[in-house]
Amino acid sequence: MLSAFKKRMEPLWKPFLHRAVTGRWELPRLTAMKAPWPSGLQHAGLYLHVPFCRNLCPFCPYNRKVHTQSSYARFEHGVHTEIDLYAPHLKGTKIDTLYIGGGTPTVDPEALVRMVRHIREAFPGSYDGCVELHPANMDDACLDLLRGAGITRVSIGVESTTNRLLTLLGRSQTAESALGAVRRAVAAGFESVNVDLMFALPTQTLAEWRSDLEAVLSLGVDQVSTYPLFGFPYSERGLERKLASIERPSSSLIRSMLALTQAEAARHHLKQCAVWSWIRPGRSKFSSITRHHYVGFGPSAASMIGTAFYVNTFDVDAYADALTRGRPVALILPVDRRLEMAYWLYWRVYELKVAETEFQEIFGPDASLEATFGSVTRLFKALRMVEGNPGGWHITRRGAYWIHRLQNEYSLNYINRLWGACRREAWPREVRL
Repeated sequence: MLSAFKKRMEPLWKPFLHRAVTGRWELPRLTAMKAPWPSGLQHAGLYLHVPFCRNLCPFCPYNRKVHTQSSYARFEHGVHTEIDLYAPHLKGTKIDTLYIGGGTPTVDPEALVRMVRHIREAFPGSYDGCVELHPANMDDACLDLLRGAGITRVSIGVESTTNRLLTLLGRSQTAESALGAVRRAVAAGFESVNVDLMFALPTQTLAEWRSDLEAVLSLGVDQVSTYPLFGFPYSERGLERKLASIERPSSSLIRSMLALTQAEAARHHLKQCAVWSWIRPGRSKFSSITRHHYVGFGPSAASMIGTAFYVNTFDVDAYADALTRGRPVALILPVDRRLEMAYWLYWRVYELKVAETEFQEIFGPDASLEATFGSVTRLFKALRMVEGNPGGWHITRRGAYWIHRLQNEYSLNYINRLWGACRREAWPREVRL
């Protein structure tokens, strides 16, 4: 009875929260149109998406396909072309980071290094290189190649150290090989080694989750990032199970496992640095697309340039073909100033702190957090989810859970609709989020 009541109530509050944050009632709509070039950006991150894996994990929501040499060669040629197309438009922009995701970025380490070196030649500067690693594709020779190409931070997708759960997830590594990969990365001397772990898995017990955390944290990693397993209808597992909507673990299970994570992280002297992440004090933080402005290369890579958000076609062949004529952008969302502010706020909340100085650095000295988002923050302060400070405000431990649940009410559905449509069709005409 109570769950049915909650479902009926959800549509009542969601439009009002959306209006309070974005300044508009209508939901975002991406359409096929001519994409603007980035121009006048003071700072930007770069993203490279490598959509290839040796084996496809059935739960994974990201854009990827089984690696073949011929398909990878077309992809790599396209990336080099795309880099050259964007280089003149980012001249004078300070590049803050290069982030590489997938897929399995190191499915072909030598090719990855060629692309990284091209990026650094086209966009000169001193900036960190961050890459996602699969335990089965990161031997010592691969790690040496990455360090030689200026990769300073790595994130290893361990997911679990319980073999029966790895089998359930369809992962190709064992717990022993995954922990060995973490040891090699720690010994290699990267500035930051993050490990991803998944929790709230089907049949996973609290004892198994404690064992996963202990196994990883005892290796001296710099950061651990934890993620609950969401079931997306368009994933292989979702299609097999004919999911009609996003499948989420129970809130009570998530909360109990997060409480255990807090306790284990504190016992190993790590501090919370984002909704799902904990870091060793004094170490460099690993994060993905929390940059405000960024430009993406590769199939399904997105770009946020302030005035627009756009995403490349997901299809590797369509991507390569498009680059013989122009850019491979599939869908564009025009972004006005208030929507850009909302986008900025989303990621700052994820990182648990919102600074007035950073807000004004991006939006001008007259921009005010209170004037823009005061109606929202006053509510969350009253609920003890947000606390103010002289330079802005931060998310409390209580708020970290509840505010991110609110974020997920939007972001998970956005991902499902956008990525689902782009996986079904190389050039969709419109996606309403």
